Amino acid sequence: MIEVKLHDIGEGMSEAEIVYFFVKPGDHVKADDPLIEVQTDKMTAQIPAPRAGVIKEIQVQEGETVSVGTTVLTMESDQAGSEKKSAAPISSSEKTAASPSEGEAAAAVMPKRSARRILASPYTRKIARDHGVDIEAIAGTGPGGRVMDEDVYQYINQQKVEVPGKTQERTSISHQENTSRESLSSVNTAEETIPYKGRRKQIAEKMTYSIKTIPHCTHFEEVDVTEVLALAQQLKDSGVNVSLSAIFIKAVSLALRDFPIFNAELNEEKEVIHVYQHHNIGIAVAAEEGLIVPVIHQVEHKSIHQIHQEMKDLTARAMENKLTSSDLRGGTFTISNVGPLKGSTGATPIINHPQTGLLALHKTKKRPVVNEQDEIVIRSMMNISMSFDHRVADGATAVAFTNRFLEFIEKPAFMLVEMM
Repeated sequence: MIEVKLHDIGEGMSEAEIVYFFVKPGDHVKADDPLIEVQTDKMTAQIPAPRAGVIKEIQVQEGETVSVGTTVLTMESDQAGSEKKSAAPISSSEKTAASPSEGEAAAAVMPKRSARRILASPYTRKIARDHGVDIEAIAGTGPGGRVMDEDVYQYINQQKVEVPGKTQERTSISHQENTSRESLSSVNTAEETIPYKGRRKQIAEKMTYSIKTIPHCTHFEEVDVTEVLALAQQLKDSGVNVSLSAIFIKAVSLALRDFPIFNAELNEEKEVIHVYQHHNIGIAVAAEEGLIVPVIHQVEHKSIHQIHQEMKDLTARAMENKLTSSDLRGGTFTISNVGPLKGSTGATPIINHPQTGLLALHKTKKRPVVNEQDEIVIRSMMNISMSFDHRVADGATAVAFTNRFLEFIEKPAFMLVEMM
């Protein structure tokens, strides 16, 4: 008998939520066939069959969060099955008699499943379960037919939901309702709860550990992005579409070359600071299920155009929950560009432990500035926040690092010279 266990499929993974079973007891599978889909704090992944065989027992439930090392199902390999058959041949009449009971046993362990795989996040599935809705009955409007939160709420609005002791018509259910407390009380609506598990729980644990372990210090600065905006527009007019974020990432890499202490990791146990050669820049992405940080590896060797293409691909796959473990490993520095959200003028970002630094880029705003000729001119200004580990680097070094970054952004020609 083979025990298929939840194994570590990503950095620092301790648990995962069981999202979907591709199999049921009695199913025959080949080696590497997908058995289970799980959701960690960073990605959705599949656990494959270790070898060909027959599924015997499902030991966990969909929606359940289990720790690494937990047995999720058992199966019998084809080799074991053939040995049993050779030791004790079964007649066709015995097979016929045995078949119904085996089928009944399988049905008792695992309900009959639809052949259609439903694409939906664990939180969306949770909403459906909480309201007693079969998610397979909902038509998804997301990419690839993915069922979104709004699809579930819209479906609920059109249905009658059974509650203990009575049936009430749900005519206006939405996670964005502004219904008063009095009206909620009048229909005896239960308070909404948000599950604290999966990616949200993992993010919380990692952020808590980081803020407790690292003595954070945040340096604030403002940068004139007028010229780099003009450069990006000039490139666009010439048919070269390069995002500002890609330029910022390259500028950070060039600054890290001059101040490698921010591309480092402190190992307190061994009393050593590891300074990394490659600039593996993590980009914070606000995905549907929570913050996730895919990594662009070896930025120092890549052109701005290559960085743009890779960042575009990683961001798209992050939003669709299709990142792999290799996309998330090996980060040495993180950039959080919240400027496009148009709602942030400053922040004190939490460092992505065990890294040393994190640079947050905030919204750009035109405002009057006094230039070197004492003239008041209108410039496009952006605020930045540089959080760093004060055990590894000092404030003066952080100021010098951000000043170097500013030089590349305010005078893009300097960046061109450094890249030659």
